Amino acid sequence: MSTKYSDSGIQSLVKEAKELTNDFHKRIKPKNRTGHKESQLEIIGKNGNQFRLIIRLSNTDPLNFSIILALIPQDIRQLFRLRRLNGKHQHTNIIEKNTFYDFHIHQAIERYQELESKEDWYAEPTTIYTDINSAYGCVFNECNLILPSNYQLPLFGAFLL
Repeated sequence: MSTKYSDSGIQSLVKEAKELTNDFHKRIKPKNRTGHKESQLEIIGKNGNQFRLIIRLSNTDPLNFSIILALIPQDIRQLFRLRRLNGKHQHTNIIEKNTFYDFHIHQAIERYQELESKEDWYAEPTTIYTDINSAYGCVFNECNLILPSNYQLPLFGAFLL
């Protein structure tokens, strides 16, 4: 794969305002799949870009989850994963050759596209979330997802479960 997006272009896409519709919470309810629950939500950004928010949670391990913000490019329908917030497991960055076992955030970066690897293979460990619900809140802050003005947060931050 040749480089599709520069690091600054990726950062602009992540920071683009993504206003959610009033019924987003109903549309993002997880559905049972084999071995996990999954939900997807399409979002149009302020600049007209189309994004997809994907949430996956293992049925047996609450630390095994992913929350992905992906761009749906206009020219092709293949998703370009901008950010992926993962649960706690081992990860190795293939260029830097560092390995860690922790919660971590993947991000698309230019140098990984040039290696023809997954655009979001690079990851850094994080302590800003400790479960899927706090990661869900984190993706709102990190990726500029904007709640509807009249939206009321669920009690105790229980977004997904």
